[in-house]
Amino acid sequence: MKNTRLSAAGILMILTVSCSSQTSRDTAPIVLTTHQYAGGEPFPTPLKDTVKMAVVKGGSYVPFYGGKDTTVTVKGFMIDVIPVTNARYLAFVQLNPQWRRSNVKRIYADANYLLAWENDTTLATGTYPDAPVTNISWFAAKAYCDAAEKSLPTVDQWEYAAMADDTTEDARKKESFNRHILSWYEKPNTSGNRTGLTPANIWGIHDLHGLVWEWTADFNEVMLSGESRRDVTSDNGMFCGSGSVGASDLMNYAAFMRFAFRGSLKANYCVQNQGFRAVMKIE
Repeated sequence: MKNTRLSAAGILMILTVSCSSQTSRDTAPIVLTTHQYAGGEPFPTPLKDTVKMAVVKGGSYVPFYGGKDTTVTVKGFMIDVIPVTNARYLAFVQLNPQWRRSNVKRIYADANYLLAWENDTTLATGTYPDAPVTNISWFAAKAYCDAAEKSLPTVDQWEYAAMADDTTEDARKKESFNRHILSWYEKPNTSGNRTGLTPANIWGIHDLHGLVWEWTADFNEVMLSGESRRDVTSDNGMFCGSGSVGASDLMNYAAFMRFAFRGSLKANYCVQNQGFRAVMKIE
């Protein structure tokens, strides 16, 4: 993926292509049709990930896609308070040489994988260990989460946690909240900054906005057409966007940009300003 910044024209093109109206949703986590480790890779060696996690209580919300009358119930979950850092990912590749830059297979990560690192196990000069790891594919992010006995958040989990500001569980109607997100999108590159420096939201989570884009488990099904996100009988389902049809807030430009970015990705893409964080179920 050569150009990681979406132009206004590119975003508009993604958002205005319409396949069919989405009228209902299934909130169960989506499993990608790609095999977990298609090339016979060994399951990753377990990793002890002691990063602090925040508890997000369950509830219902109106998702960005699905229409104003669609309500999605999200069960309570735990989520990393910061994205996975260079230091944490370095510990992972030291335990799992199959995920080092020189060893990873191109079906799992393109040529940009860990591009900013000096080599397989050395960060580049000037790279902060506590900055978010970027140039990470979906496959690599999932492998890390598997090793840590966690998972990538679904779009619903991520959006539900990220709609909060420091005082309100759902701040999406606040002009100041959306203006803050858009101001970050206009900055050239923040991915090299340290984690945990943006203000925590009401759940105690940092950096959902203001640092990097983040992978979700079902990133490539967020604009699925048909009667349900699990209705995958149409070949269009994985590739075409339902655009602004079914959007619950046509003035939420920040969300339009976020969903357009997700819709442009493939699972092996490694993007300079994209990282990830993990979630766990609440037992």
